[in-house]
Amino acid sequence: MTPDRAGPATSAPTECEDTVWFRHSDSLPAAARGAARQLAQRIGLLPERVAEVALAVSEAATNLRRHAVDGAMVLRVVRTDTEAALEFLTVDSGPGMADVPAALVDGYSSGPTLGIGLGAVARLADAFDLHSLPGRGTVLTARFWNRTPAGRAAAAAGEPAAAGLTRPMSGQELCGDAWAVRPVGPLPGPAPAVPRPAGAALNWSVLTNQAPPPPAAGPGRTDAGSFLLLFCDGLGHGPLAARAASDAVAAFHRSRAHRPEDVLADLHRVLRSGRGGAIAVALVEPAAARLTFCGVGNVSAFVVDTATGTRRSLPSSPGIVGHQLPTPHPVRQDLPPGSAVVLHSDGLTDRWRATDVPGLFSHLPVTAAALLLREAGVRRDDAGVVVAKGAW
Repeated sequence: MTPDRAGPATSAPTECEDTVWFRHSDSLPAAARGAARQLAQRIGLLPERVAEVALAVSEAATNLRRHAVDGAMVLRVVRTDTEAALEFLTVDSGPGMADVPAALVDGYSSGPTLGIGLGAVARLADAFDLHSLPGRGTVLTARFWNRTPAGRAAAAAGEPAAAGLTRPMSGQELCGDAWAVRPVGPLPGPAPAVPRPAGAALNWSVLTNQAPPPPAAGPGRTDAGSFLLLFCDGLGHGPLAARAASDAVAAFHRSRAHRPEDVLADLHRVLRSGRGGAIAVALVEPAAARLTFCGVGNVSAFVVDTATGTRRSLPSSPGIVGHQLPTPHPVRQDLPPGSAVVLHSDGLTDRWRATDVPGLFSHLPVTAAALLLREAGVRRDDAGVVVAKGAW
């Protein structure tokens, strides 16, 4: 097991699209390499960067085909407001790596692969993460931004504080699960008046309106760096469920609401004409080490204390957003230092335990999401999970 090699965690959001899964097969390396080349070209990566992406994908896919048990590779495009990157993950259930540092030495190969080794993959990638346990399996994450000033700036901006992963049920191409994240700043307008105890002296800064004390926490007021987290499980499976999830994500980004219950109300109005779904929304306030959660339907939500492995479940109300929206019951929860927030659909069992996967939350959020999907995901349903973690 090795720590991630990436920038510091931030709340800067990224969006993922064009997610394609490749199952373990003899044709995996060629199919994944061709798809990666096409995606990289389409998002405008420079020709030499396209070649590096294809080489890295070939090496990782060949390793997966030769050594993995029940392996899969996923390719997707990751976007910020101005830039795009290609990201791939490999996920398998064994045999794992007995000597991870050796496997990351340039040129190391335990079999007849292309010979560049995982060390070269790590060196070519802007973000690289590897979790491996002997007998349990490996999850590898690599992300490639463009070799342009803007691309280098995006790579240097740091890792998003939240990332997720979705997988369609067996036999389906489209997934009805979706996740999203968007930043939330302080509400516009003046801060509410701060109550002053009777007889207390007025502070000069209050009288002059210079550097006033921070307003008391209250509904709708958030600190800089706060963000909203969405998870949607579209009702059913296939194209209609995927459309419901896509509509929910689009409405989530259009909504100007700050409170989770208000976001759910916005989504309810948008989803009335379609399938609807189970939806959970969490407001994460890192500066206050606080989370406010509101969910409807069968979405599992947990706050995990990464120091102890204990987790606290966050309850959702029964209903279907878009059809039967119950009275909201937001829940506020303090975030232990270094804790993680996990939202997932019923395509993952909720019996997973953080202590069963050593190092689960010491890696990038997307790597943690892939580990949870491997450990708890089921094939008979769409599966999705989003993980948020940061310096709160």
